[in-house]
Amino acid sequence: MGVDIGGPFDRGRGGPGGWLILYAAELHLGPDILVPDLAGWRRERMPEMPEAPYFTMSPDWACEVLSPGTSKIDRGPKRRIYAREGVKFVWLVDPAAKTLEAYHLDGSQYLLIATHEDDAVARVAPFEAVQLELAAWWSR
Repeated sequence: MGVDIGGPFDRGRGGPGGWLILYAAELHLGPDILVPDLAGWRRERMPEMPEAPYFTMSPDWACEVLSPGTSKIDRGPKRRIYAREGVKFVWLVDPAAKTLEAYHLDGSQYLLIATHEDDAVARVAPFEAVQLELAAWWSR
């Protein structure tokens, strides 16, 4: 699966910039250690990459790529930890089902704000400034 959010948002190519986006960043959030597939921090919160082996600041966005072995954990305990730590947006991407579910934190719970399938072209918060072509995600 190929998700290139980093180009337009992390590096500003073809998009607004304003984010630090990392693959498999180790997060130490309270007593929990998590490694989301992708995590993003708004640059106003994290202007530069810290020189540390892990992050203690919760991201503004996390993306989990589901697999049969991780789906239950990603949908359950990980998502509850993200909510507890105030991660505003969580995406769950299922390459087998070719779906993207986007959630927004409302108080202490996530609300499903969008579901996109198959070859959809979508604008999804918090990255609605650019169109995402999901067909490209499934073909890689």
